[in-house]
Amino acid sequence: MRDKDRVALDSLRAVKAQIILLQTEARGAEVTAEQEIAILQRMIKQRKDSYEQFTAQGRTDLAEVEEAQSKVIEKFLPKQLSAEELESEIKKIISKTGAESLKDLGKVMGVASKALAGKSDGKSISEMVKKLLS
Repeated sequence: MRDKDRVALDSLRAVKAQIILLQTEARGAEVTAEQEIAILQRMIKQRKDSYEQFTAQGRTDLAEVEEAQSKVIEKFLPKQLSAEELESEIKKIISKTGAESLKDLGKVMGVASKALAGKSDGKSISEMVKKLLS
């Protein structure tokens, strides 16, 4: 607020609102760090989708706001895995589950999604699993 950073302020208010909403829905139950990370990832995904839609419609003014907000929210996520680190982790999961082909995609995705939650988005995980299993 003191820095007059409107984008950061709006982003943090949106995050706070989502967490309060989750706490309200949980009816007094403790909100876990995994749930908070899932909220942040969902918010980033929504902003990236909005960015793409605004860009396609030629509304660069709105697209820039969405992109800036997603960058602010990303600061609160754990360090994201690089492509090489993600590939290495998924190879370990594939060998652990014994998957051999795309038929085993669901089995690998279930384990990978839980193991890599917060470290990578679901789309990246899915693409890498498909690449390694094909």
